[in-house]
This record gives sequence, structure tokens and C-alpha cells, in this order.
Amino acid sequence: MNSRLLLLGAGRSASSLIQYLLRHAPTESWFLTVADANPAHLAPVLAAHSEYARAVPFDAANEAGLDGLVAQADVVISMLPALLHPVVARACVRHGRHLATASYVSPAIGELHDEAVTAGVTLLMECGLDPGLDHMSAMRVIADIRARGGVITSFKSYCGGLLAPTAEGDNPWKYKFTWNPRNVVLAGQSTAKFLENGRPRFIPYQQLFARTETVTVPDYGEFEGYANRDSLSYRAPYGLEDIPTILRGTLRRPGYCAAWHALVRLGLTDDAVNLDNPESLTWAELVAAYLPTPHLPGLDLPTRVAQYLGLTPESKEMGRLNWLGLFSDRPVGHAHATPAQLLERLLSEKWQLQPHDHDLIVMQHLFEYELNGTAHRHTSSLAVVGDDATHTAMAKTVGLPLGMAVRRLVRGELAQRGVVIPVEADLYEPILDELAAEYGIHFLEAEK
Repeated sequence: MNSRLLLLGAGRSASSLIQYLLRHAPTESWFLTVADANPAHLAPVLAAHSEYARAVPFDAANEAGLDGLVAQADVVISMLPALLHPVVARACVRHGRHLATASYVSPAIGELHDEAVTAGVTLLMECGLDPGLDHMSAMRVIADIRARGGVITSFKSYCGGLLAPTAEGDNPWKYKFTWNPRNVVLAGQSTAKFLENGRPRFIPYQQLFARTETVTVPDYGEFEGYANRDSLSYRAPYGLEDIPTILRGTLRRPGYCAAWHALVRLGLTDDAVNLDNPESLTWAELVAAYLPTPHLPGLDLPTRVAQYLGLTPESKEMGRLNWLGLFSDRPVGHAHATPAQLLERLLSEKWQLQPHDHDLIVMQHLFEYELNGTAHRHTSSLAVVGDDATHTAMAKTVGLPLGMAVRRLVRGELAQRGVVIPVEADLYEPILDELAAEYGIHFLEAEK
């Protein structure tokens, strides 16, 4: 009897997941239904697989429609925006269907744990890249260090979705969108919390991009990392409750963070206030409106901005702002918007991934541990380059681990019920092994 898989959402990060599910559908006896707001774009992909795959229209706001689709499935895979997952998860629990996603365990999902256990349902969360591969690869090293009697004293983990060097071109930010643009624009908008040498450390949003750490990834050189919002929540899942130092962060190419810090200081990442602006407002007018003094004779806008930010007009930060068009007479094109919405609109054009572009995923874990009275350092590094603008490194590293987790879930190889993340060896070991053997995606391990 066929197992019925339901994939909700087929956006930019779902391409490799769909490819994986179609590859294994005949041999695993799956029938795949892909439900998407615009299923027409899936026709070329699914045309050769009509015996075991179909696409159907789906409105995420139609809860009755969602309920009907979930009822007809055995396992539900959601690539919808994270805020929709609680509704999907409740439908899965109600109908006794397993769920797998690449998104974080939200409080609303966590509250469903006991109910899911009672229903015999697995809500498998955080099985993508970050979160996902970060858990799996870190736990493999942590388990190895512990098996040898080591005590971990420091754990730092960084991840970034960037551009391959060949795709950076003349883009001074060395960055384009391979993930949700809104998430990038609003990144870090709360205080970052981590531990350093046993002491709590906090970085407010206003300073987050001014405090970075240099991270070197083999074959790809230097990156700068800034702290994520809450590193402390990873102590318990990793069994590191007593660790003195723990920090998780995001990677960007050098220079990005200083220029983004300028955008923060100008107020352009604010999503809390509606400007009541006309769409004809120009970017130059918008930026000028944020400066503390009116127009001064003899000083052009870039010079005034540079003075306000404590930069020179010739600085690289100002060059990056100018490249975006912040000092131009171009209309913002969106009325009654927040500054963050306007910035997202601008960046979505300037940072659009072109068909010939290749993206780059980089991840690095930095461990310090003590073994037999001696201090050691272990570094795990991952770099994955995308095939093109459709089969991106982001799509591969999010979709493949999720597909592999689903394969094991459908086979009945995952006995855990309730809310589950991939921190147990019986789940992460086969996924890491398959990624390495079948797709060449593996971490480079180095010990000092």
C-alpha cells in the first residue's frame, strides 16, 4: 500500500526536497501531493512522475481546505512560513498524522507535545539547515568527545547563506537573497544572549552588527559572525547545561555588518512605525528625513549622512549605501509603509539571485574541550555551493536533510513521538551518512 505524503508549500527552498521525494517515491511506494498557492509552476517538474505525484492548489488561509488535505495524508511536510505551522500541527494531531518541517519549535508547537504523544504522532521539527544540520553535525562531535571522556568548555556555531565567490561580481555587499528577504531585513531585532567564560553576555540590537567575530572557513577565507538572538536555549537540547561558553551566530562576508549597522543607525530597518508616506517619496528624501539637521548649504546628502554616522564620504560603508541607491531620486514605490518594508522592497531588486548565480552555504562549529588534563580544539566546517538559482545550496541543505528525515519517518524507523528535533544518533547519523555518500555534503573535521 502506498504511503501518502503531503508537501505544503513549494517555494524557492523546496526544489531539492521535491527532487529527493520524487527520486525515492517509486522505490518507497509513496504518492506525493504538492499543495501550493500557484501549482502551475510545478507542472514541468511533476510531468514525468504523474503515477506517483500530483500538484493541487492550496490557500494557507483556508483552514477547512488544509484539514481536508491533512486527513488524506499519512505524513505531512510543511515548507510554509513558520507562523502557519501551529495550525498545520494541530490538524496533524487531530487526524493522527506525522509532521516534518525545517522550522524552529515555537512555544505554540511545544505546547502540543503531550497531545501529540497521546495521539501517537511525531512532530519532527528543525530538520533543515539551521536549524537542522547544525544540530546533527554538532551532536555527532559532542557525542564523540563525550565517548572519549572529554568535557566540553566552549561551543560556538556559525552559519550563513551567501554567494559563491564567482557570483559576487561588483556587488560590494557580496550578498544576495537565497532565503526569505523579510527575515534578513529584520534579523537580530532583539537582544542577543550568550555565555562567555561563565558570564552572561547581552548585545542590544543597536550594537549587534558593530560587534562581530572573524571566522575562517577552509578554502573560502574569512567571514564575520554576529550573535544570534538566543544562544542559551541550545544548552539543554545538546546536554550542555553547565558549559561556560556558548554562542551561535550568523556569517556574512567582511564589511557587510558595518554597512548594515549604518542602516540600523539611520532607522531604515525599523518595522514598528508606519511612515504614512506617498509612494512618490524618493529614497534621498526618506534618508534626509532621518538626519537630525535640515539641509545645509554646500553639503550634499552623502556627506551629511557620512558626518552623522561618523564615517568619511569615501568609506566602504558609504560606498555600499550608495550602491543600494539610498541617495537617489528613485521613488520608494510603496505608500504607507514601514522603513523595513521599503528597505526590503529595494533590496529584493538589488539582491535578487540571477539565473547564472551560485550561492554558498557555510557553517562552522568551534569546540574547546578538556581531555586527560589537556586542552583541545575541534573545528567542523561545511561549505556547499549551489548548482544554479533554482537548485541552490540553500535549497539542498534545507531540503535534503528534511527529505531524508521524512524517509525514515515513513519507514517507521523513528520511534519517538511528540515534538522531536534531530539530536538523537539514530536519526542524525544515517542522515549525515547519506548526505556525504550520495550528495558529497560533509563536514571537514580538524583537531588541535
